[in-house]
Amino acid sequence: MYVSPISYQSRYEVRTYEIDSRKRMTIPALVRLMQEAAMQNVIELRLSVWDLEPEHISWVLMRKQLRVHRLPNLGERILVMTCPAGFERLFTYRDYKVFGENEELLAASASTWLLMDTRSRSMAPIPDHILAFREKMPPPEQCLPRPGGRLPRFGEARAAKEFEVNWHDLDFNQHLNNTLYIQWLLEPLPGPVLENGRLRQLDINYRAECQWQDHVRAEVHPLEEEGQFLHRLVRTEDGKELAVARTEWG
Repeated sequence: MYVSPISYQSRYEVRTYEIDSRKRMTIPALVRLMQEAAMQNVIELRLSVWDLEPEHISWVLMRKQLRVHRLPNLGERILVMTCPAGFERLFTYRDYKVFGENEELLAASASTWLLMDTRSRSMAPIPDHILAFREKMPPPEQCLPRPGGRLPRFGEARAAKEFEVNWHDLDFNQHLNNTLYIQWLLEPLPGPVLENGRLRQLDINYRAECQWQDHVRAEVHPLEEEGQFLHRLVRTEDGKELAVARTEWG
């Protein structure tokens, strides 16, 4: 990844509470590391939720596309890098890359964000003082392809699992932490996929907030292509679709 003046990087060692039975880092743990890197980046840039609080705006993740080449193992030292990657109308982009000890690219992710008005909970324009960071962002050719394209329409659920949003599931915006969207979406997958599969790609579109004490149903639907699945989260109280995703497993 191009190292710009506003990028962030941190070295990390995979811990026991982040691995599965095969001693590999789990997908939710990997996504949490990326999220933490992004948070540390905006704190350094003084663009965190707390810095933006006087303007009544906060960052909201809209879409994330993740490609996994290899999951790191217990005790492995990894490098997590992230950088703001451009603006387009009301959207802002952020890239992530995770490297192994020999500069091996383990995973890469492109994401789309917007700013939310914390009073109306609606989309807010990007202020000029944030747009000014454009000059320090990497050139387009150094960025990952921006998330795009429509996900297939979700069909009939073949498996489902129910969840309730607990207090400790909430983030600083007081809605369901976006890493838990991914964790819950993966839970209804068939046992053999969870036990032996290797996630190659994940594409998630966040569509609505999920609040404390909401009841959520995670559904999965296999696609015709082998190893590919559609996922969605639905709020059971009103049937609102909270997120949709597509995964590919090897």
